Amino acid sequence: MKRAPTQERRGRGRPREFDREEALARALEVFWAHGYEGASIADLTGAMGITTPALYGAFTSKAELYREAAELYQARQSEAFWKAVEHEPTVRGALTVLLEGAARAFTDPRVPRGCMLSTAVLTCAEENQPIARFTASMRQGALERLQTLLGRGVETGELPATTDVVGLARFYGAITQGMSVQASDGASEEDLMRIAAFALSRFPGGDGPRG
Repeated sequence: MKRAPTQERRGRGRPREFDREEALARALEVFWAHGYEGASIADLTGAMGITTPALYGAFTSKAELYREAAELYQARQSEAFWKAVEHEPTVRGALTVLLEGAARAFTDPRVPRGCMLSTAVLTCAEENQPIARFTASMRQGALERLQTLLGRGVETGELPATTDVVGLARFYGAITQGMSVQASDGASEEDLMRIAAFALSRFPGGDGPRG
């Protein structure tokens, strides 16, 4: 449900209202482009079009603003993507959608490069450890979805019964995170598609689905 506009007090007179959801979407892009520690309050307020007191009044703290932005990113960018991945009837098809989709998404010129969550807050100051743990938990959630996907392949016979599902999930998770880093460093969609193709060529095929 859309929230009511938030009021920002600016000296005397009536407070100015601003769209909280729009401000959050702009903050998301700043965090996506610069990371948590790299995004200054000045960067955030400038992009959001509000004052520093208004930011703290609406979102409590920079950390809480980041948490909301990360959850918005997951809802807008990640969830629809994962649904497309999990809709595929075969595990290899799902991994193809995952890796090729990542190659396109990470180099999309309309948004910052890479994945907001893949490399966000990998290292940080001690006081920002709660944010680092929060972001790591979101990455762990994606890894668990990969494990579930690969486990489905073992159940159907697409993957051998001896498949190390945890290790294979970490392998493809690491590939995806690495693609995000390379995209941030300037790799093209074609470059990332080549990585995806190589990773897919290492998919351990079984005897094919049973049934």
